[in-house]
Amino acid sequence: METLADRLTEVEGRIEAACQAAGRAREEVTLLAVTKVFPAQVLLDAYAAGLREFGENYVQEFEGKAPQLGPLPGARFHLIGHLQSNKSRKAGELFQVIQTVDSAKLARRLSEMEKPLEVMIEVKLSEEDSKHGCAPEDLPALVDAIHELPHLTLTGLMTMPPWSENVELSRPYFRRLRELAQQFGLPGLSMGMSHDLEVAIQEGSTMVRVGTALFGRRKKV
Repeated sequence: METLADRLTEVEGRIEAACQAAGRAREEVTLLAVTKVFPAQVLLDAYAAGLREFGENYVQEFEGKAPQLGPLPGARFHLIGHLQSNKSRKAGELFQVIQTVDSAKLARRLSEMEKPLEVMIEVKLSEEDSKHGCAPEDLPALVDAIHELPHLTLTGLMTMPPWSENVELSRPYFRRLRELAQQFGLPGLSMGMSHDLEVAIQEGSTMVRVGTALFGRRKKV
């Protein structure tokens, strides 16, 4: 039976090898542990194993988990799921990073809390109805809008390509996101998951969002 420590060592090895192959330093890529749908104890175990950046998809779920975590010095929590404007205040209270800003309205709601927040813009590069995000043609206006808000710091872009067992099918989406980030002078690229993180790192990812490879399959919710 593989332990979390075993799986973390394996994931770290994959990231290290991908960085080396791409001529990049390991420090350029952050490992975001995706703990959605797992109980608080899994997050505590991951923290004990040395992980410090955690991704959650659902505001309500993390609201229930957060009181069970206690103080975790150095830990940061990222919202990586779609955020509705009516949950923006609660999200701003719970998370240090919101990766899924997709409208000026949502950005304004977050800034109105007057709490410093790091944000990323989710870009919709897929035609799938299930995917959320800002359309590429709307990016200039949204980038400008966020830059004008006093409490938000825009650090980069994130996306989620259509899932496929063929990881090469993710490459055009990752490449396009990198090109857009360069266009706007944004350093952060949140892209790549358990199955396609190597391709994402080759294409410039600065943060890979890994759940299954660390914690196993999630139960459906």
